[in-house]
Amino acid sequence: MASWEGKTRGGTTGYRIFILLLKKVNIRFSYALLRAVAVYFWFFSDKGPLMYFYQNRLQHGKFDAYKAIYRNYVMLGECLLDKIVVMAGIKNKFTFDFDGEDYLHALAKDKKGGILIGAHIGNWEIAGHLLTRINTKVHVVMLDAEHQKIKELMQNVLRDKQMAIIPIKNNFDHLHAIEEALKKGEFIALHGDRFLPGSKTICTEFLGQEAQFPSGPFYMASKFGAPVCYVSAIKTSRYHYHFKATKPEVLPYPNKLKTRNQDLKNMIEPYVRNLEQIVLENPNQWFNFYSFWGDKNSVN
Repeated sequence: MASWEGKTRGGTTGYRIFILLLKKVNIRFSYALLRAVAVYFWFFSDKGPLMYFYQNRLQHGKFDAYKAIYRNYVMLGECLLDKIVVMAGIKNKFTFDFDGEDYLHALAKDKKGGILIGAHIGNWEIAGHLLTRINTKVHVVMLDAEHQKIKELMQNVLRDKQMAIIPIKNNFDHLHAIEEALKKGEFIALHGDRFLPGSKTICTEFLGQEAQFPSGPFYMASKFGAPVCYVSAIKTSRYHYHFKATKPEVLPYPNKLKTRNQDLKNMIEPYVRNLEQIVLENPNQWFNFYSFWGDKNSVN
């Protein structure tokens, strides 16, 4: 069974260089520079998981898969730069359109709270930032274990105070923090496509192959009775993003132990099908660079 190791690759030097360029020069120059960075990663990074994704799951030929991996690296770099520009308030030309935002405004107005589940597709951080248009506080649950220095560095450039971070801890204090935020009618934002070793998972078909998804976000939503929306922000052109939120639904709590796994699978299915459609439409914005399909994650 595949699980993410919990670390995002890279140190702070590259971040510092690009932040300086974005502030002192412009984003077009930074875009040009990151293509050289993408070439470096294309040669020296482990391309195995992405080769499997493009060849085995999307049926690309080998040459097309290699080209797609380069485009994927470029898109990842652009999304990182876009995140810094938008969230730091650097002057930019970005435009956005919104689909389903009215659902979130209604939840905020009714003080019902909500759990917003995203994935590592498109620009999750910009999706979170755009949620500040909603008149409620957004708490981002950090499921990763990124280097602390990078987190501190990003905090220095971010200016938005409508967002807060709830770090996952071994003592489960984060569950209490989540419950308190929901009671106040605030939003919880987290991922539903990655899990750390030891986490409970549900197996379901994704892009034609069985894959593991964490059951925690969905079980938690059902336990707290909070409405759930699936959110994404996809880059559709150089300076434009499309934000989408699905219609909220309250997940039924799986109170029968005998059928709990099947009940959880039924809960997860709509999320997985929604994610699958987004990935098929935007394969070069799929940013899971580990063996997502586990031991079967080998290129034919």
